[in-house]
Amino acid sequence: MALNPSPQYRGRLAPSPTGLLHLGHARTFWIAAQRARSASGTLLLRNDDLDRARCRPEFVVAMQEDLRWLGLTWTEPMVSQSERVGLYRIVLARLHAARLIFPCTRSRRDVLEAVGAPHEAPGFADDEPVYPKAFRPPGDAPLPELPEQDEPITMNWRFRVPDDLEITFTDRCAGVQRAVTGRDFGDFLVWRKDDLPSYQLATTVDEAELGITEVVRGADLIKSTFRQLLLFCALGWTAPQFYHAPLLLDDAGERLAKRHDALALRTLRERGVTPGQIIARFENPG
Repeated sequence: MALNPSPQYRGRLAPSPTGLLHLGHARTFWIAAQRARSASGTLLLRNDDLDRARCRPEFVVAMQEDLRWLGLTWTEPMVSQSERVGLYRIVLARLHAARLIFPCTRSRRDVLEAVGAPHEAPGFADDEPVYPKAFRPPGDAPLPELPEQDEPITMNWRFRVPDDLEITFTDRCAGVQRAVTGRDFGDFLVWRKDDLPSYQLATTVDEAELGITEVVRGADLIKSTFRQLLLFCALGWTAPQFYHAPLLLDDAGERLAKRHDALALRTLRERGVTPGQIIARFENPG
């Protein structure tokens, strides 16, 4: 796979079309645009549309309209992850050839019960629970072959993380971040039994292949960065820099989500709120 060397700053906006964009998305994307502009760089738009159950074409149209309404632009045609699955399969085969992945038949419920957490334990809703080492096959166990490139994958595959490795990176917003494998996160999904790559694999491949030099996203994805750094290292790729922006919270102190329809850009626009008013709020959060 030929990688984009990207000597110049290249950032990206990466919305997922599972609902309307809200103020939290808008602020993160606005920060990304500001950082690209200040570096005299380029900004790409990536459509993270791998969730077959929730992604809808009308949301793809809406997110582009809402971003343009806010004054954000991108320099190349939009890239859709659903059109890049073949590329992700090639990278999965590389990980398989290096024996860095293994098949997994355990369910999320199995993992939660093994770690002593209730089925919908707080803190696990948006992240994988730590995969128990007891569930992992021995390193020298026979490794099943992957299906041919044009055949579906019907089993989960996980990346085998090194044991007790401390990973450190310096985030350009949140500062020094540290995590230990096996304690803070475990063997993680890279391919799902519904024949789609995980967020971790697809995002890592895209950042490398598209030549992204800085990833701007929400602080809730910091733990994902540790997993992705392991993939960058395993594949021999240079990782981008990271800027994890603080999350916008609602009046109850919870982070904004797509269920907050009243704070969707489309709703605010219909109420007569202007892009300038929204951006002013981002510039003066107090």
